Amino acid sequence: MRLYAERPARAGLQLLADLLAVGWMGLTIVVARTVHDFLLRLQNPARSLAGAGDSIRGVFDDAARTASGVPFVGEDLARALGRGTGAGDSLAAAGREQVEAIAAVAFGVGAGIVLLGAMPVLLMWLPLRLRYARLARSAVVARAVDSDLLALRAITRRPVPQLLRIAPDPAAAWRRDDRAVVRHLAALELRSLGLRAPRTPPD
Repeated sequence: MRLYAERPARAGLQLLADLLAVGWMGLTIVVARTVHDFLLRLQNPARSLAGAGDSIRGVFDDAARTASGVPFVGEDLARALGRGTGAGDSLAAAGREQVEAIAAVAFGVGAGIVLLGAMPVLLMWLPLRLRYARLARSAVVARAVDSDLLALRAITRRPVPQLLRIAPDPAAAWRRDDRAVVRHLAALELRSLGLRAPRTPPD
């Protein structure tokens, strides 16, 4: 697979496009991580809430155990204080649920930013690079064999004004095997891909 052209100007543009694509992906990841970390910082109040709930539960637990030792009213008092323990549990559970919800939102937003940022690369840059690699590879293979296939590709792929600059009727010249025209057509196709014509053109 040939990823880059042989001609320096085309190869330089391809390299620049690749660097921009990689840089864009890197920037997308940095932005996603920054937003993710910012959202995770919103967990701090929820953690404080969960901690407060645990503390309240602990206080009421201790108070209920102490009250249970009071003669006559100890059990009733401990039962009443037990409701405070339940309130602490509810508060702690609410805090932990908020922590988990914020974590899920942070992950979803971060993943969404990466996905949206990657879409231009996946939908535009990557298909173009893969298409070029496929065309360039087949052209290099054909160049090593003969010029006829490359000339035919030029006739079917290149703009008509470019073809007419080579011959008044390039298709007819290709059919009658005009070697000079065939070589020029092959060179045109190779040049369109940023590839060099062979030094000794194959017949």
